[in-house]
Amino acid sequence: MFITNDMCFRLKEKYGTPLYVYSEEILREKCRDMKNLLPNKNVRINYSAKANTNLEILKIIREEGLDVDAMSPGEIYIELMAGFKPEQIFYISNNVSAEEMKHAIDRNILVGVDSLSQLETFGQINPGGRVAVRFNPGIGAGHHEKVITAGKKTKFGVQKEFIPEVKAILQKYNLTLAGINQHIGSLFLDGKAYVDGVKSFLEIAREFPSLSFIDMGGGFGVPYRKEEKPLDLNKLGDELDKVLSDFLKEYPNKDVVFKMEPGRYIVAECGILLGTVHSVKKNYDNTYIGTDIGFNVLVRPVMYDSWHEVAIIKKGDGAGTGEETATIVGNICETGDILAKDRKLPKAQVGDMVVAFNAGAYGYAMSSNYNCRLRPAEVLIDKNGNDRLIRRRDTLESLVQNFITE
Repeated sequence: MFITNDMCFRLKEKYGTPLYVYSEEILREKCRDMKNLLPNKNVRINYSAKANTNLEILKIIREEGLDVDAMSPGEIYIELMAGFKPEQIFYISNNVSAEEMKHAIDRNILVGVDSLSQLETFGQINPGGRVAVRFNPGIGAGHHEKVITAGKKTKFGVQKEFIPEVKAILQKYNLTLAGINQHIGSLFLDGKAYVDGVKSFLEIAREFPSLSFIDMGGGFGVPYRKEEKPLDLNKLGDELDKVLSDFLKEYPNKDVVFKMEPGRYIVAECGILLGTVHSVKKNYDNTYIGTDIGFNVLVRPVMYDSWHEVAIIKKGDGAGTGEETATIVGNICETGDILAKDRKLPKAQVGDMVVAFNAGAYGYAMSSNYNCRLRPAEVLIDKNGNDRLIRRRDTLESLVQNFITE
């Protein structure tokens, strides 16, 4: 953990809980890891902002020289606020309206479309424009079926058999195909699936000899369990370097840019989630540690059966009273409101703290006001070890500010 137990309690005293805490140092380190993955190739790294859209996080990522993806006009708005230039933003649309496409077009942001009908819509509103197309290579992978984003049973991308139709629509509206992209899934700890996906995707790229860029997607994982080994970036880089070198021997545009879309890899390990123990009880043969970390704060364990390592931080002098198997639950009125099930942990007491690790990705970004709970605050620990509030906690007033009453 990048902060001490004492500091956890100091942050609780200062900002309350639940509380997301991020390390600037780790965030910058992860950005540099990705930038160094393929040093000998014409590569741009696009941070997948859906993982964490905090404005200060985005500013740091921009400072580290990364570009950025957007999934909505809201993400575009925040990314421009963070200082990204329009040419650094790639709008990867998915079943969007013509108005949303126009929102990006009017700001000189490249739009990627996800289907033949969306390409048709783009051509109608922006004839003669530049566009990108997302293809589905027919293979997918991921840690859960809900995050497999390619293959024969997902909504994403244009299947490769429709390449002639893509070319026809491009010609019909005099569109320039600036690039193609894919994303086969999420949370790879073995780079083989990614490399195999790239090989398949490059076969599609060969059908378009004048692309400005080829976006190979993301999905790079981090170890959520103690026993998991981290992704071997050196090995992945070596394998990709060979694949791309072989491709460039035959591809007409030797200046084509290769893009990658890491999200989780950039931000997951830089974030932790702090909570407070408010209840400890036994129900029949089960021990429950009740906290303020409901699934409105961190939904991944409920939505994806995801594992987060957790720890109990003892109050006072930290003296232990043995261990027990317990389930950590939140304050949402749902049976499934479980952060960590049947874990061997120090016996908890009311007033202790709980920490969920690797919470920087898809944590706050997927939080909600379910049960009219307030979304948490976010704090950044800078490179000098100082803490700074980077998002205020919701208030009761902010919870109701959009209501309209007579």
